[in-house]
Amino acid sequence: MKIHAFAISLLLVLAPLSNAEARPLDYHDVFGLEYADAPAISPNAEQLVYVRHHMDSQTDRNLGQLWLIDLDSGRQQPLTEGEGSFGSPVWAPDGARIAFTGHDGDGESQLHVMWLDSGRVARITRGPHAPSAPSWSPDGKRIAFNRFVPADPPSLIKPLEAPEGADWAPKPTVIDRPVFRLDARGFLPHGQTQRFVVPADGGPARQITDGPYPNNGPAEWTADGGALIFAATRRDDWELESRDTELYRFDLESNEIRPLTDRYGPDQSPAISPDGERLAWLGFDDELMSYTNTDVWLMSIDGGAPENLTDDLDRNVDKLVWADDGRSLYIGYSDEGTGVVERLDLNGSRTRIADDLGGTTLGRPYASGDFDAGGGTLVFTHNSASRPADLVLVENGERRALTDMNAELLANRELARVEEIEYRSSHDGLEIEGWVAYPPDYEPDRRYPLILEIHGGPFADYGPRFSMEVQLMAARGYVVLYTNPRGSTSYGTEFANAIHHDYPGDDYHDLISGVDYLVERGVADPERLYVTGGSGGGVLTAWIVGNTDRFRAAAVVKPVINWTSFVLTGDLTPFFHKYWFPALPWEAPEHYFERSPLSRAGNVETPTMVMTGEADWRTPMWESEQFYQALKLRGIDTVLVRIPEAPHGIAARPSQLVTKVRHILAWFERYSDD
Repeated sequence: MKIHAFAISLLLVLAPLSNAEARPLDYHDVFGLEYADAPAISPNAEQLVYVRHHMDSQTDRNLGQLWLIDLDSGRQQPLTEGEGSFGSPVWAPDGARIAFTGHDGDGESQLHVMWLDSGRVARITRGPHAPSAPSWSPDGKRIAFNRFVPADPPSLIKPLEAPEGADWAPKPTVIDRPVFRLDARGFLPHGQTQRFVVPADGGPARQITDGPYPNNGPAEWTADGGALIFAATRRDDWELESRDTELYRFDLESNEIRPLTDRYGPDQSPAISPDGERLAWLGFDDELMSYTNTDVWLMSIDGGAPENLTDDLDRNVDKLVWADDGRSLYIGYSDEGTGVVERLDLNGSRTRIADDLGGTTLGRPYASGDFDAGGGTLVFTHNSASRPADLVLVENGERRALTDMNAELLANRELARVEEIEYRSSHDGLEIEGWVAYPPDYEPDRRYPLILEIHGGPFADYGPRFSMEVQLMAARGYVVLYTNPRGSTSYGTEFANAIHHDYPGDDYHDLISGVDYLVERGVADPERLYVTGGSGGGVLTAWIVGNTDRFRAAAVVKPVINWTSFVLTGDLTPFFHKYWFPALPWEAPEHYFERSPLSRAGNVETPTMVMTGEADWRTPMWESEQFYQALKLRGIDTVLVRIPEAPHGIAARPSQLVTKVRHILAWFERYSDD
């Protein structure tokens, strides 16, 4: 790791070059993009550390480096560089040190501490299994973190010992857990994530939790440094009820652990007030609905009756940060496809501070983003339809850009113009919000080929956010429509639960009505319509071609095709049947089949490509194979595209994002008259 504590500071806001030679985006531009994430304001509110992500063309990875900004002047300097990747920066209470996790490119991620006055860095942990979620004690002498602790796997027999030099078959694996593999992680080793405390200057770490229970997410130190508060599930049946977490207080001297909350549902993300007297957190009462908003809760640090501060919000709160005065909190959530940050007073009143939070995903225009507050200022990741995340500071109602990382690249590219639209669903007149990305050379008096791009989840939302996939499609001459049909989040509980135990369903009409709207406006050519989507969007794409033949071609990406096989073999089997269906598959087989795209396979006439990552355990490859083989048996033109090593996040690596878009466009262009 190279440190630049005394490097010459840089101004990031650069004057763009002339766009006289601007051209549309191409696939290689993916490797030129950068974005900001994880802003953390120093205790004196004079500096900011953040993670600056770039797409490394040599390793084909999204890598992060730490950068430091002087908030008064706006000048900044890198703190790390090289082939490694770093994240999770956390300031020490004295403002002189930063703890962070990461690796130098030559091993497993570790916990590090940097002294800003010298630029020196100490590696605080060693050994296998990456630490996560570091948090400083109030006196700055200790750091709490999480780390996996292995355990012996189960065994039914004692294996025979092979003779010396013999080449016997591998020993069997015995599985006794309902969740034994996870997407992006594969088959899980035996053991659990436990909590540790380590001296901030280095030394042996103390493991403070044990047993079979998982310990994920950050821990908060009490004001006296004598206890930690964290979320965990400690039920005997936690493997089937992992969503039911409570907040616990762990006394570091007595090792006593006691619950602070007691209800059925998740309690998570604890945050202690600046005076140490109150505890805020996120959670909800679980009534087994497909979707439930997460609210902000408050109570005394010692426990007691919790108070819901956002009972009237009807939006899902993603993050909270205490204001310095201890009389309010900053909260982030998505509102009708737009990321917002608000100041929430303890009496429940709210003040909008920012309405363009996001930009920390590059592929599709999903909700994302991060923020921090301190010293009366707010710093957040700002996004727009034309830029990934940059940092913006808000102070006394005034906004100031801190970064403009893609100025040189994107100022010299012709980007798609994105327009917001609203229309009514043909099913029941429900108002639907969507966005249209126009080709850079769009001419209003022409009709264009249209791609309907459908979001996954299904409980998620799209918005007017930068999307490399949408931009690349538009750059190839397509009008791209993406919408938030019923079931999408950020429009309230009723809108989201309109698909409760009924997905896919009437959301089909919401999507088709958007296509009709653009045809009626003279934008879309009704003879050149294409459809694609991933995950939940893959479900809906397969459902659409099973119900209509009006699209020339379709690309079904990482779908669920058969709800029975998905519920019993996906990586989160204890979850989906409980929330998305009225009963187990053998108790309601007709319900599962009628909602499966497989039930409509006999109707498909549309040429359909199916694409999934070979390491996808969320919607496993055999879901795609069922649809592919069904169409093959019927003589429908189809191909199966398998992306090696790709998990459910099929575009996680830059080259895979490009590969995904190129295959989709190549398939559509096969069925184009142009």
